[in-house]
Amino acid sequence: MNNGVKPNFQTRTEKDLLGEASVPVDALYGIQTCRAIENFKLSGVPISHFPEMIIALATVKQACAAANNQLGLLSSEKFNAIKTACEQLQQGQHHDSFQVDMIQGGAGTSTNMNANEVIANLALQNLGYALGDYQHLHPNDDVNMSQSTNDVYPSAVRLAILLSHGALVDSLKSLRDAMAVKAAEFSDVIKMGRTQLQDAVPMSLGQEFRSFATTLNEDVDRIAHLSELLTEVNLGGTAIGTGINAHHQFGEIAVQALSELSGLPMVLAGDLIEASSDMGAFVLFSSMLKRLAIKLSKIANDLRLLSMGPRAGLGEINLPAQQPGSSIMPGKINPVIPEAVSQVAYKIIGHDLAVTMAAEAGQLQLNAMEPLIAYSVLDSIVLLTRAMHMFEHKCITGITANIEHCRAQVDNSIGIITAVNPYIGYENASRIAKLALSSGRAVLDIVLEEGLLSEEKLIAITNPKNLITPTFS
Repeated sequence: MNNGVKPNFQTRTEKDLLGEASVPVDALYGIQTCRAIENFKLSGVPISHFPEMIIALATVKQACAAANNQLGLLSSEKFNAIKTACEQLQQGQHHDSFQVDMIQGGAGTSTNMNANEVIANLALQNLGYALGDYQHLHPNDDVNMSQSTNDVYPSAVRLAILLSHGALVDSLKSLRDAMAVKAAEFSDVIKMGRTQLQDAVPMSLGQEFRSFATTLNEDVDRIAHLSELLTEVNLGGTAIGTGINAHHQFGEIAVQALSELSGLPMVLAGDLIEASSDMGAFVLFSSMLKRLAIKLSKIANDLRLLSMGPRAGLGEINLPAQQPGSSIMPGKINPVIPEAVSQVAYKIIGHDLAVTMAAEAGQLQLNAMEPLIAYSVLDSIVLLTRAMHMFEHKCITGITANIEHCRAQVDNSIGIITAVNPYIGYENASRIAKLALSSGRAVLDIVLEEGLLSEEKLIAITNPKNLITPTFS
């Protein structure tokens, strides 16, 4: 095993169950992390890609150390050294020492050991000892005391999601508000509404953007509500939920400490065996992220349709130009931001399917596929947060309306006949619509010519306000 260590690099020797191996002399991680780095060259996405995951791991480890100290199982000297190490990680230091791939076998054991080794070595430094001098403070015996990967890892993943979802909700709220601003700006812009891509009835462009704001607003509360399911943790259950090797009060004390350290209302699961294997909360939360992604892609596709052209398409709105659109067609500008939003949505839909399959694949008292669940959900949060920020600032805020063109499409549309249908009857309306289509003439001109309505009445009926609100009487 080379562990990426070149011959001219200084190393230290560590040992584990499988024997001895060389570790870079200045590495904060140890032998088990080295083995995991060598084994899992998969996604290329290390734990350090998600800072909240490292912060969550450190917070869980600090809470566990506090509980062990309070129970008289861990000396104050070791506790203070571990606490200082955890605080360094919480402050964003040494995150580059978390190099294990997010996708890994072992139900997260490699992630847990990466954390145990880094925290142990930082604590050793704090105590004045050399890296790897584990006789003074051990990754397993001290940092991992009263714990198992099977309660630490899922607890940390839940906390990482909770720490990440605030930025997601903020980005969602900001995008919603940007849509609402456009709704007010375009409130007087009359255009054609469409069903099945065919002319339907008039509406305002403001109403269209208001619907975008409304559908996004629905998910603000839902995401917050579903995230509450993630506050329940199985800390103290150790290997399978029976709590072997842990003090009977450890779980309650550790979870209370975790709540105080994180500022979140973490609670101990009522059935630790069930909580150690069930992935239901992740499935629900991932589905909620998928729902939001689908909404964003639908909006993005609508904006692409409304802006298509600019001269040979609908051309109702103009998206802000962000970059030249072609290497061969001069003057072409593509809707690159909405296109990117949709691609993010497809990725998140794929992540949700991965979560579904991984959650289903758990057997007996543990789900070994948790690392894929963690990676998928955390990556979805990051992608959604970034995509919504991009969508707002590089697209939505710069949209302008082609007001006269929108009105001309209304006046020239067969769909306007629906507005006069209650006054002239369905048979007349259908006949006039057919005549207008075959002759290319305007619907309203035919209505006037046939004397079915007076010009004054027709003007009142087709007043913009009357076209987009239920005013028929």
